[in-house]
Amino acid sequence: MDTTVVKSQRMAVTRWISLACSVALMATLAPVSHAGQQQAQQPATASSGTQVSRDLYTETAHIKNDLARYLYLKEVMPQLSQDDRLIDQQLLSSTEDELGLYDEAILHFPFDNRVQTPVPLPSPNDWQASDAANEIAKLATNRRIVMINEAHHDAHTRELTLALLPKLRAEGFNYFAAEALSNSDTGLMQRGYPIATSGSEYLHEPLYGDIIREAIRLGFHVVAYESDADVLADREAGQARLLYQQVFAKDPHARLFVHAGYAHIDKAPGNLGGTIQPMAMQLKQLSGFDPLSIDQTRWRDIGPMPRTDLYQQLYAQFPVEGPSVLISRQSGSVWASDPTRHDVDVILPPSGHQRRPHWLALAGTRQPRVVSSEICQRQLPCVVEARYANEGPDAIPADRYVFSADNTMNTLYLRPGTYRLVAWDRNGHTVSERNLTVEPPGS
Repeated sequence: MDTTVVKSQRMAVTRWISLACSVALMATLAPVSHAGQQQAQQPATASSGTQVSRDLYTETAHIKNDLARYLYLKEVMPQLSQDDRLIDQQLLSSTEDELGLYDEAILHFPFDNRVQTPVPLPSPNDWQASDAANEIAKLATNRRIVMINEAHHDAHTRELTLALLPKLRAEGFNYFAAEALSNSDTGLMQRGYPIATSGSEYLHEPLYGDIIREAIRLGFHVVAYESDADVLADREAGQARLLYQQVFAKDPHARLFVHAGYAHIDKAPGNLGGTIQPMAMQLKQLSGFDPLSIDQTRWRDIGPMPRTDLYQQLYAQFPVEGPSVLISRQSGSVWASDPTRHDVDVILPPSGHQRRPHWLALAGTRQPRVVSSEICQRQLPCVVEARYANEGPDAIPADRYVFSADNTMNTLYLRPGTYRLVAWDRNGHTVSERNLTVEPPGS
């Protein structure tokens, strides 16, 4: 892993800690209530310190594959101090997310940035749930910029971006920007798919890879906009400036769709601490275009929580089955819990399980295929991944999973197509390989 990627990921972690501290403080000073009900309990987030005595980012930079890095992190985590472990849990959970261990990623880092300002919960008498992708596409009709955020260790927050890509392309959006990409991959557009060195480690997660793959297929011009600034405020300014220079300065008629992390999409200060101006706010100033800003990190499942948890309360009132927004029964407006900073709140349903989270089916566009640890040839643990047959061996896989025990099975979720199913061990050596064809439903 090169030093640019290491620096980028360390900056991301610093920002997560800033967000967590902000959440903890806000929860203490301004608890949220609903019609006089008991205030929600907040999970532990973070302390105010971001310094570590042991830098696992540097320690793991030389490790050549995701499985080896994951095993190293699991081994050293019990040796860390409590403060160090708080930060490095984020690295572990991101690595689990990249390996398709989605439940483990949430379990090991239940980061909660969901409630930061006092918000009365909407009532079903006044609001109704609707498909998020369809409603956002309508809202984007007259917009020049659409921004959506993700929780970096929770790939569920990437499902909606995949659903929005074709809808926004049909609306005339022609540029797509992704935070995880690096400008160093000059062959990305011609190749048509991302590889392991196309950007940060976040991009190794299959859904993120599919986002880039799909954007290119649909005809978006894909751009990278990550800043290498060390100071958080400078990073926000650098990202906004790069987006403006690469898109609107070159193409005044451009329409831009941005996939970012957490508070990058905020249109007012606060969530990054102090008076730091988020990237979206600064891009609005540079371009003159007000972004349609979509938050989907607040109303999502982060694991077992008490019934007083606001997400649990909201989901009980609106038991949605996919990414959804709330529409006013009276005015037709879309609900936003923090309208100063963003325009739309997305509700994500709980994961549900049939070996792996239900949302991996992507609303039926991917089909489950059962695989067993037998493919690992007793070389455990091993990664089993499905790669598109027409892509190179360094392509980001369509799906992947880690087997840690023999005589077990699990499920890969795949679109119709032809794949190479490859199993490899902690040393990166292929232990078995076979072809797999997924037929369209009903064929």
